[in-house]
Amino acid sequence: MKYYIETYGCQMNVADTELIICILNDAGYKYVQDIDAADILLFNTCSVREHAEQRVLGRISNERHRKKSKPELKIVLLGCMAQRIGERLIREDLGIDYAVGVDQYKALPRLLEQNQGCLLDFDTNENYQHLLPVHQGEHCAFVTIMRGCNNYCSYCIVPYVRGRERSRPYEDILQDLQSAVKRNMKDVTLLGQNVNSYHWKDLSFPALLKRLQEDVPELYRLRFVTSHPKDLSDDLVQVMGDGGKLCEHIHLPMQSGSNASLIRMNRSYTYEQYLNRVKALRAASKDIAITTDLIAGFPGETQEHFEATLSAMREIEFDYAFCFKYSEREGTAAAKYQDQLPEELRLSRLQTMIELQREITLNKFRAQIGKEVEVYVESFSKKSMRQVSGKTRDFKIAVLDGDRSQIGTLVRAKVIAATAGTLICE
Repeated sequence: MKYYIETYGCQMNVADTELIICILNDAGYKYVQDIDAADILLFNTCSVREHAEQRVLGRISNERHRKKSKPELKIVLLGCMAQRIGERLIREDLGIDYAVGVDQYKALPRLLEQNQGCLLDFDTNENYQHLLPVHQGEHCAFVTIMRGCNNYCSYCIVPYVRGRERSRPYEDILQDLQSAVKRNMKDVTLLGQNVNSYHWKDLSFPALLKRLQEDVPELYRLRFVTSHPKDLSDDLVQVMGDGGKLCEHIHLPMQSGSNASLIRMNRSYTYEQYLNRVKALRAASKDIAITTDLIAGFPGETQEHFEATLSAMREIEFDYAFCFKYSEREGTAAAKYQDQLPEELRLSRLQTMIELQREITLNKFRAQIGKEVEVYVESFSKKSMRQVSGKTRDFKIAVLDGDRSQIGTLVRAKVIAATAGTLICE
């Protein structure tokens, strides 16, 4: 049986897809990249925002027609969306035959032997031990170090669909990373909903970063996402300052600059505490790039609260910010708040936030003009086959003149110009 799989959402889902491919291949199924050749269509989904779910449902609707010419074709819903509402979607007769939650991937081959069904029970100990994901990228790899989340931010569905935190054994992480490096993947990102909480036996997250760099000397670049500010320790700050293979970049979601909003979000830190961590990171590593997540229009957000976020953005000057309007997720605490903001106000504040960050990002990128940077060339530029594109160590997109021979290599280049999203190099 041949299967085709599409992935939606974050890097965690990319890593889960690679895990699913490993499980299905071991069971005798064959992965194909041509949807027309597939007997089984799998959709690995995200539930963080409503738009992500609607996009998947639209995609499945578009592909349902294939069952007319191939009645034996099966459609499988995987991941967070399956965990949250998979059983209901099967009952609604949308063309979905199976729904498999985030802890049940091992049982997927067994389920496919049935005509229809769901596997959605949580296994609080499941971390897919001793399974080696099949990395699909050509140049960059994502390695899961832990699953689940214990934080229960009031706006977030993740703990309800991915369960509690559990860390992956060091030996499995090491084998996974070594496999990626052997395939000449020079940029490896460690993944977790809150990597700072990683703990396996006596190994903490800062200790994990040190040990991986020592045990995989062939490694070129090491990154990680995502860090929760409340758990960003002095030990981690020191490891970031030590440099080495660890890149000069950290993604540190702030969400809001208003303490009143942070309390209602259940973020467990104040803006002042967040700022303290930023200052510590910049003191340890003067070249570190800090990116973040921000929410506009959270329930009860007053104009004063919103202005506090804009003020924080100006004070910290993030290299980049992923800005989102608040999206209600059924089952979260914030969805029950009575002071939801009108959609128009959420969108207006989001646009203001985006425009401010674009100005800050442009200044950040322009500040690198004249500097020499290391670029990991990953592809041709979107605009010209005479140019190649890649990422710098501090996670900025860079474009320079080049050809196919440079793809997959590390090059030194000088920044000669910049836009709000790209470094132009030579």
